Amino acid sequence: MSVYTLPDLAYSPGALEPHYSGEIVALHHGKHHAAYVKGANDTLEALAAAREAGDFSTINMLSRSFAFHLSGHLLHSIFWTNMSPDGGGRPDGELAGAIDEFFGGFEPLQAQLTAATVNVQGIGWGVLAWEPLSSRLVVEQVYDHQGNVGVGAVPLLVIDSWEHAYYLQYKNVKADFVKAFWEIANWADVAARFEVARSVPSSV
Repeated sequence: MSVYTLPDLAYSPGALEPHYSGEIVALHHGKHHAAYVKGANDTLEALAAAREAGDFSTINMLSRSFAFHLSGHLLHSIFWTNMSPDGGGRPDGELAGAIDEFFGGFEPLQAQLTAATVNVQGIGWGVLAWEPLSSRLVVEQVYDHQGNVGVGAVPLLVIDSWEHAYYLQYKNVKADFVKAFWEIANWADVAARFEVARSVPSSV
């Protein structure tokens, strides 16, 4: 059976400084993200054991656990590639055109995604996603790792709003962390994800 694995970083943990502390990147990737990978694999094993035993008395707990850990793994995997030591600036090309079409320009998108991230109730993420049913870009707030998202929407740019993502460096000022994120946003990665996402037709 295939298992989930922790992806390597494309840069050294300290490469995003001063915007993102190398200590936090190392802890965030090597401890927090790794825990989601382990959790997804452990839950798969527990589900296999439940099927073998014909005992689904814990199916609700296992289903929630699998969604939580798998989504945490997926979002973090995107998060790491959404940042680059050479990032910042703003998108261009067809991605920039789509942002103009659906948000009225880069600044309105930046303002909306910043507000969505900073104001997540509790813990979660701010996400720029491609919504295939109407073929449009949308901004979503993700609660925990998987709540409050449009089913089928494909995340393109994600900003981690959990305290473990920023607290050691930015204390309780989440807005400063989000402001710093824009300085290392990897628009080439977002554009590549955009190109793939919009090439897949809606299944509805």
